[in-house]
Amino acid sequence: MNSTEQTLSIIKPDAVVRNLENQIKEIFKNKGFKIIKEKKIQIEKSEAEKFYKVHETKPFYNDLCEYLSSGPIVVMVLEKENAILANRELMGATNPKEASEGTIRKLYGISIDKNSVHGSDSIENAKIEIEFFFKD
Repeated sequence: MNSTEQTLSIIKPDAVVRNLENQIKEIFKNKGFKIIKEKKIQIEKSEAEKFYKVHETKPFYNDLCEYLSSGPIVVMVLEKENAILANRELMGATNPKEASEGTIRKLYGISIDKNSVHGSDSIENAKIEIEFFFKD
C-alpha cells in the first residue's frame, strides 16, 4: 500500500550560489512533490557536524561538513507518496557522472561533493533530519 511520506531535501551551497533554487523546486513540483516547509539558512560547521554525524567515521566527513556550512542552503520538507524513494530517484547517484539523465545531480551536480542536493535515505532518517532543521 502506498502512503504519503515526508522527506528532507537540501539544496546545497553549490546550487544556491548558482541561483538554481527555483529550477530545482520546479523539478520537485513537476514530479508531484509538495513543498510543505522551506527556509534559506546558513549553518555553522558545528551544526553540519551534528547533521552528518552518521558519516563521522568516513574519510570525507570533515570536507562534507566544511562544504555544507560554506554558504547558504535551502532546506525543504517534501511530501508525496513514497517520497523518500521518489526523491532519491529524482536526485540521482551521488556522483553526478554516474547519475541518470534527467536527474537533478546529472543536470546540476559539479562533483561527488558538490552534487547540488541532499535527500533523506530512510523514513527514520527523514524524521531525524526534518526535526533537525524544523524544530518548531
